[in-house]
Amino acid sequence: MEYLKRTTTCGALRAADVGQTVVLNGWVHRRRDHGGITFVNLRDRYGVTQVVVDDDASDAIKAAAAELKYEYCVAVKGFVRARPASMVNPDMDTGAIEVKAESIQVLTRCEVLPFMVDETSDAKEELRLKYRYLDLRSGRMQRHIRLRHEVAFAVREHLSGQGFYEIETPTFIRSTPEGARDYLVPSRLYPGKFYALPQSPQLYKQLLMVSGMDKYFQLARCYRDEDARGDRQPEFTQIDIEMSFVKRDDVLELVEGMMGHVFRKTLGHELPARFTRLAFDESIELYGTDKPDLRFDMRMKDFGAVASKSGFQAFKDALADGEARRAAAAAKGITQEGGAVKALVVPGKADYSRKQIEELEAAAKVYRAKGMAWMKVSAEGHLEGGASKFFVDIEKETLDFLGAKQGDLVLMVADAKKRVACQSLGAVRSKLGKDLGLCDPAKFEFAWIVDFPMFEYNEDESKWDTAHHMFTMPQERYHPTLESDPGAVKGDLYDLVMNGFEIASGSIRIHDPELQKRIFKIVGFSEEEGQRKFGFLTEAFKYGPPPHGGIAPGLDRLVMLMAGETSIKEVIAFPKNSFAVSPMDESPNEVDAKQLEELSISIVEAPDGSKKVEIKR
Repeated sequence: MEYLKRTTTCGALRAADVGQTVVLNGWVHRRRDHGGITFVNLRDRYGVTQVVVDDDASDAIKAAAAELKYEYCVAVKGFVRARPASMVNPDMDTGAIEVKAESIQVLTRCEVLPFMVDETSDAKEELRLKYRYLDLRSGRMQRHIRLRHEVAFAVREHLSGQGFYEIETPTFIRSTPEGARDYLVPSRLYPGKFYALPQSPQLYKQLLMVSGMDKYFQLARCYRDEDARGDRQPEFTQIDIEMSFVKRDDVLELVEGMMGHVFRKTLGHELPARFTRLAFDESIELYGTDKPDLRFDMRMKDFGAVASKSGFQAFKDALADGEARRAAAAAKGITQEGGAVKALVVPGKADYSRKQIEELEAAAKVYRAKGMAWMKVSAEGHLEGGASKFFVDIEKETLDFLGAKQGDLVLMVADAKKRVACQSLGAVRSKLGKDLGLCDPAKFEFAWIVDFPMFEYNEDESKWDTAHHMFTMPQERYHPTLESDPGAVKGDLYDLVMNGFEIASGSIRIHDPELQKRIFKIVGFSEEEGQRKFGFLTEAFKYGPPPHGGIAPGLDRLVMLMAGETSIKEVIAFPKNSFAVSPMDESPNEVDAKQLEELSISIVEAPDGSKKVEIKR
């Protein structure tokens, strides 16, 4: 029998439609039997409509309604009528009307559900991912996928309006070192050779600038074979952007305009025209991180000058050891920071228990802090508890410097490495923000982090590494001293941070082949090795490359924050679990021996049961 095809959706009907005869198609969301009258909430992507089977309905319609169960897919024909005034539901878009059923047709039945399809599910993540197609039916997930679509559309709309071309770059590329491991694809035609899936389109978008495309973007799929960690996904999407003949401010202003457009179009939220800008060093000093959450203040202070006057030997030792370490590095021509004592005042939290303080200390120790000292400001305005006995002689100076008042809690971390002290106490600040309810998910605070270090010293290998990638332009003022003092060099790098998450990273690129050779040399890359790994890019740069730069906001993370979620899995249609496995289709999976034979690959099992891949030459 031909099914009743819908004439409208389950979210469209309003009071103005009263009297119309309509056909709805959708899923049974709720069914309630009220002594002869049956109410069925019918749901589709667009909303929910209440269908009523009255007590005067035919026996056939009553029988059809009695058969309905959750998630049956059905068609309903009926006429639209106004709900009684006492029954109007203001929480439903269709709450002013209902459809009196004249015909009910079961299109397909549904077996017993593994979990209820509801606004929020208490099902465990693994179960939700196994039955993701059911999870995606929920109103919450439908809203997230819609938001993702709207954000992507708004991005395309804005960048196209700014004269950008959307250009696809290859998915099968040459393997190049970009930080994480590549996913490799064996070639059937060339046994023993592999394509790599791109970790990013970095080299290709730079080649597009050499090609004279001037303004490029794409919503690029990227792939990184990383160990299971936190909220990462092996495949993700970034809004990849590159521009010619630009400097840093041009890129920043473009992204500010794009974000303003996206938030205005999708959430109706107005962002400031310009975002806060923080130098990397300033961000670390004040917040202990290069991705600060600015939804709350609570800035850290450099407490070393005052703490050195106290009787707290642990603080003095950290400062002395840090100075010795700094001086030793300076003797080798290496710029390094010394030690530090960082302090954080938590307003009104002198009532924190020892257990709560120990939980904060545990957060600091994750970032290698040896411990965390504390003291409280009493109702009388004096320091008490914890390390207060070491500050008796300089109590007033301490209180004045910190700006601590009655009822405040003071937390302190010291280390011979300033970065450790900052990051450790910064982790405490972040935990406090969450614990104290200061991180409003409906609030969006952006900041640009600029002036990043160009190089990081690798103490294990006694060499310099680039902090970002090797194609980042060092700021021009440092060009004369690149080789003599790499530790002092700032790169033309910039990150966009929102609500404590890095959502974009970019830089102005090197377009001068001679400058590129200098960078290779500093990080221990020979010219031959650079040619071998990046030869097609360095070759292209012989032919008049323009000055260029770009950025790549992460689409998944951006939508996650806009949706008020804390996991990117909640805004990706078919994500992997935390172990890079899909419980739904059970990938990765074993493949037929015939497929492996065609690829000149064999799987060899070792005596211990582990498996290895062997390439047949």
